[in-house]
Amino acid sequence: MSPLTPAGKAKSRILGLPGWLHASDIQGLAQLVTQATLGVTGLTENVHGQVYKTVASFFGPLGARFVDRTAGGNGVRSAGVTAWVYGSVKGVTQLVGGAVNVVLSGVVPLMAKKPSSRQREAMLAALNGVLGDRLSETGNPLGIQMSLRHAGQPLTLEKATLAQRLPAATGKLLVLIHGLCMNDLQWRSHGEPGAPHLAHDHGLQLAAALGYTPLYLHYNSGLHISANGRQLAVLLEQLLQAWPQPVQELTLLGHSMGGLLARSACQQGVQAGHAWPERLKRLVFLGTPHHGAPLERVGNWVDRALGRYAVTRPFARIGQIRSAGITDLRHGNVQQGDWQGSDRFEGASDTRQFLPLPAGVACYAVAATTVTHGAGPLAPVRQALSRKGIGDGLVPLESALGLHQDPRRCLAFAPGKQWIAPGMNHLDLLRRPEVGRQLVQWLGRPVPG
Repeated sequence: MSPLTPAGKAKSRILGLPGWLHASDIQGLAQLVTQATLGVTGLTENVHGQVYKTVASFFGPLGARFVDRTAGGNGVRSAGVTAWVYGSVKGVTQLVGGAVNVVLSGVVPLMAKKPSSRQREAMLAALNGVLGDRLSETGNPLGIQMSLRHAGQPLTLEKATLAQRLPAATGKLLVLIHGLCMNDLQWRSHGEPGAPHLAHDHGLQLAAALGYTPLYLHYNSGLHISANGRQLAVLLEQLLQAWPQPVQELTLLGHSMGGLLARSACQQGVQAGHAWPERLKRLVFLGTPHHGAPLERVGNWVDRALGRYAVTRPFARIGQIRSAGITDLRHGNVQQGDWQGSDRFEGASDTRQFLPLPAGVACYAVAATTVTHGAGPLAPVRQALSRKGIGDGLVPLESALGLHQDPRRCLAFAPGKQWIAPGMNHLDLLRRPEVGRQLVQWLGRPVPG
């Protein structure tokens, strides 16, 4: 792929845009700006209308004449000057946004393409994590399409193509699944000079030590976990059919949300009668919120608190921009029935149907805690806080280990297949060599029968 022309680079600098953006990215961002402007205008109009209603209530029937009382309305009368102003802003925004999109749609195919970069991949991953369902629904070019990648490039799942692309492919497949707002390149850390931790990649380490061929899933983490699980199940079936070597064993390694995605894919693969679940021998979870993450529960509480009062109710819409993937993390939804038919912003209670670990698969759980082992009078307090709340900073220990206050919901990880990493945060699970050594130790054992 060739870079932008010097003229194109100059235009990017004039517009204040990073040089690593692709033309299609600019088109997608322009669409988001248009939608954001419409959203802010609508939010302002709703707040305005709620203030109208509040003030008018003090004047009884006289005040009611100036407020739109239509069921479901925001309080701003459609025939008034205020409504005309808001309508004009929306109309102009849609007109300009539509014109820009038409122009860019014609320009994008003519622009010289260029290779992606870590900055661009990180930007896309973050946008998809927060807005991925909206990007998918609107056909925004920023939306990520699920694929298996190697060295940051997508793989074509055809036997001859894979044989040429991966001449050293073995019969031991390792698929690494990233978490929310992340991408496949982030499995490889880049050590800085003088940094305590050098560059590391669990996939490459397991390839060198145990003969695995590592592949990395790239996906839109803002979609429902069950929707991504269904796509992954189909993709793994295609992978096994196209693999150039007889597949002896398949191992899935998921970080954070990636572990939930793996569990969902296992269930749906079995239900669909796929062949790949028979080849799945091991399933490894790194900091996976099997029973949810506290931060999303806080977000849900804020939504409900804002929604209690008419004047603040419109602001709840800001929090409800967050994606379906994020709200699935409130309790750890992995099945379609966990969310279907309900308002994902209303459900504060855990109504999931219990899904056990897949039968006949060796399952391992790594949990991290930012608390280091130590003595002293406060040590028990620190350990209790870590287990219930702090954990690795995002996922509590009990959630990562599959433990639940209801014994019937606990996941059956064998004692020898659990490991707690002290003094690590959520992202350290990706890059610390201690974690890699534990994976080598586990996966180096004989394959379960």
